[in-house]
Amino acid sequence: MRSAATRPAERLFTVAVWAAAGAVAAVFAWMLADLVAAGAARLSWSFLVDAPASAGRAGGIGPILVSTLLILAVAIAAALPLGLGTAVWLAEFARRGSRAARRVRLALDVLAGVPSIVFGLFGNALFSVWLGLGFSILSGGLTLACMVLPILIRSTEMGLAAVPEDWRRGAAALGLSRAAALWHVILPAAAPALSAGLMLGIGRAMAETAALIFTSGYVDRLPGSLMDSGRALAVHIYELSMNVTGGDANAYASALVLIALLLVINGLAALLAERWLGRRIVTS
Repeated sequence: MRSAATRPAERLFTVAVWAAAGAVAAVFAWMLADLVAAGAARLSWSFLVDAPASAGRAGGIGPILVSTLLILAVAIAAALPLGLGTAVWLAEFARRGSRAARRVRLALDVLAGVPSIVFGLFGNALFSVWLGLGFSILSGGLTLACMVLPILIRSTEMGLAAVPEDWRRGAAALGLSRAAALWHVILPAAAPALSAGLMLGIGRAMAETAALIFTSGYVDRLPGSLMDSGRALAVHIYELSMNVTGGDANAYASALVLIALLLVINGLAALLAERWLGRRIVTS
């Protein structure tokens, strides 16, 4: 039986938890309302497909959107297989408490806290200069992949580690190989963690400015290939807000598009992870 003295404390704790959640939701709602009030009037189909004009004060963001999606596609294509493979190695194949695994985890934790400007300088030195990719979408996407990897690996590893050992023993008892058990049993169980890591990585990649200024560049025309320079949407918003007089209205509208794009891509990532990985349980 709970004592009467603990009930007020429980109610106070419940109120505090709900207040914290409400404060976070209120901040997001306030920010979204401000963006809608200042930028919704500029949104139109022509704004989404036309090229910028007059340094971004007029025109639209068509080439900017294409460059943003290409940079994001390069980042995901590079980070997803490498991150998933590293997470599987840490959770399933590395010996528990091994020195190598500890060093890899420490390196990932340090990289997760490195400022984006440092990633930008690193990406410029490695991809743009040393590998000769120059200011290009490929350089920007690979730099963002380096930024996404720590978040993706650590979240996926924790999801894999949370799968009960009984599932692995049951798969082995059924005669499944280690690879088959991983593909049909363990990965589907860790799908929420993989989806969460992917969404966090996408959010950081799409909101990045400093790293892309040094790698993908400022060019606001439509890219012809991955070797062309391209301006990401976050860089475009920064440029309009800080360096272009009279660009605030288009900056607000671009920020609204960025948030909408984030919501759509995150929703698609969660849906694909749930359906594609979750289906493995049914077909196994």
